[in-house]
Amino acid sequence: MKKRIVVFILIVSASLLLAACGQKGIDGALKWPVKDFNYVNHEGNEFGSSDLKGKVWIANFIFTNCPDICPPMTANMLKIQDRVKEEGLENVEFISFSVDPEVDSPEVLKAFGERFHVDFNNWNFLTGYTQGEIETFAADIFKTIVIKPEGVPEVIHQSYFYLVDQEGVIMKTYSGLNDMPIDEIINDIKTLQ
Repeated sequence: MKKRIVVFILIVSASLLLAACGQKGIDGALKWPVKDFNYVNHEGNEFGSSDLKGKVWIANFIFTNCPDICPPMTANMLKIQDRVKEEGLENVEFISFSVDPEVDSPEVLKAFGERFHVDFNNWNFLTGYTQGEIETFAADIFKTIVIKPEGVPEVIHQSYFYLVDQEGVIMKTYSGLNDMPIDEIINDIKTLQ
């Protein structure tokens, strides 16, 4: 009897090991760690990296007065949010960092999200930092440009979406505009889960 139990345990262990070895990873994973952060969301509540532990998340950088790329980026993020729901994927969050924190108060961010009919249950619009802090955070962590030239109402920023794993590591970037690869993003989320 003991021999059968030992054999059974060995078979189960070997099966689990082989299954783990066969798991697919993200091809060309960037593996950029996101440093801990704690900001303010669209509800005026503290929200940070600790709220995202154990979850896959998609991030972008936007501002509410953006005249060109931010509205389609937000609409595209909403398409991903809708597909995540359709696919029944759980523990997926969406984060939009404001690149114009002096203008984008929690109330302004909430109104912006409402214009797009986003589901705030798993989408947080963040502010609560200085312009310099978001510029440094974007450059150092997300390897992206955020610049607000003096005397100009617009902010210069890029249109990428970032896939972040459950450990807070940026795995991949995607276009957030017209050529957004939604099927690839959904497949990559599934791979991480």
